[in-house]
Amino acid sequence: MENMFLEATKYTPEISLDAAAGIVSLKGKSYPENTFDFYMPVISWLKNYFPRAKEKTVVDFEISYFNSTSSKLFFDIFDILEEAVANGSEIEINWYYDEENESALEAGEDFKDDFNTLNINLKEL
Repeated sequence: MENMFLEATKYTPEISLDAAAGIVSLKGKSYPENTFDFYMPVISWLKNYFPRAKEKTVVDFEISYFNSTSSKLFFDIFDILEEAVANGSEIEINWYYDEENESALEAGEDFKDDFNTLNINLKEL
């Protein structure tokens, strides 16, 4: 399976999807003009990856700001992760936040509450 890498822009995060290493990373701001179109290749990659995933996958979210449509797509990503765990995948999720960014911490706490079957670690930068 091929890896995917998208460079960060002013409106979109850097996204690194490394199948061989079992690492999924989103880093930066997320408020693309068309969120659905931006994230669809990522969603597709994840759906193709998990049936033959590494023994353990690490998912790192370091999103300093995101809009409500990005939040919806993050829910879709967490749904995929939740299904993968239900099917036997081991997944560690790290939600990074800056101590001065309360909304990022609160978002991580909300995802942790909404997806309580997932191993979501809240980590201060």
